[in-house]
Amino acid sequence: MEPILDGSMSARLQLFPIEYDELWLLYTKVKAAFWTSAEIDLTKDLPDWDNQLTNNDRHVVSTVLAFFTSSDAIVNENLITRFCMEVQIPEAHYFYMYQAMMENIHSEVYGLLIDTYIHDVGECTALFRAIDEHLTVKAKAEWALHWITDTSSFATCLVAFATVEGIFFSGSFALIAHDEGLHTLFAITLYRTLKFPLPGNVIVEIIHSAVDIEKAFWDGAFKLPCLRLDAENMKKYIEFVANYLLVGLSLLKEFNVVNPFDFMELISLEGKTNFFERWVGEYSHAFLSHNNVVQSFSTEEDF
Repeated sequence: MEPILDGSMSARLQLFPIEYDELWLLYTKVKAAFWTSAEIDLTKDLPDWDNQLTNNDRHVVSTVLAFFTSSDAIVNENLITRFCMEVQIPEAHYFYMYQAMMENIHSEVYGLLIDTYIHDVGECTALFRAIDEHLTVKAKAEWALHWITDTSSFATCLVAFATVEGIFFSGSFALIAHDEGLHTLFAITLYRTLKFPLPGNVIVEIIHSAVDIEKAFWDGAFKLPCLRLDAENMKKYIEFVANYLLVGLSLLKEFNVVNPFDFMELISLEGKTNFFERWVGEYSHAFLSHNNVVQSFSTEEDF
């Protein structure tokens, strides 16, 4: 049995001394990155939504919101019903409890964005129900939900939800993407503590499966190029993110691709250099830099 899952030993109800330093460091990072929905000013967004975006632009953003408004609840379901029950070390429990709170905030923000942007009641309702009715949104949700009830090992579920956070959430809005990148790093770091890792081909199969679903999602979102983005470059970016998820899990890259979006450099998993060996410095610079600037949402930003 994995030591982090062994409940037969005396429970570590006390936190100190810290035994898993890297996991604890990530907990301190998640605390430093805390923010709330009240910090986001949406007062100027509606005129921009109505007057500055095209119909294609609005379709893309609405499709993204349709997935994210329910997806964080799926992550929390897994945290509560699987990970917090199976993992026995307090360093992970501390992180997971904070992560669950952050996912709640993300879900709240996505709901507020839909409420702010969408005038039509029927369209608004459809977006909130997209997890059941929108083909590609439903496919992503079902893929993630499958792993919660699946009988596969903890290691398999851990890789699957690292993939959810790393690939399915890679198209999220910038401030939330900072958080999701940290959640992905935690999953990778926890995986690297395992004494019995998965065979490489199992990990590759999981990630390829998610990449295929994510590509289909973006094909549906981009009816026409918009917001200076298009489906083909988004699919390259998904492959780019998948490569560095694989590297973090101690495997070789699977896709011959470079990051097509320079503006995504700060919130990508890699940051152009050796991903995992430099993640602490990269995260400190990129993921926490928003603490030093005024936080606001703008339709002028690249998505």
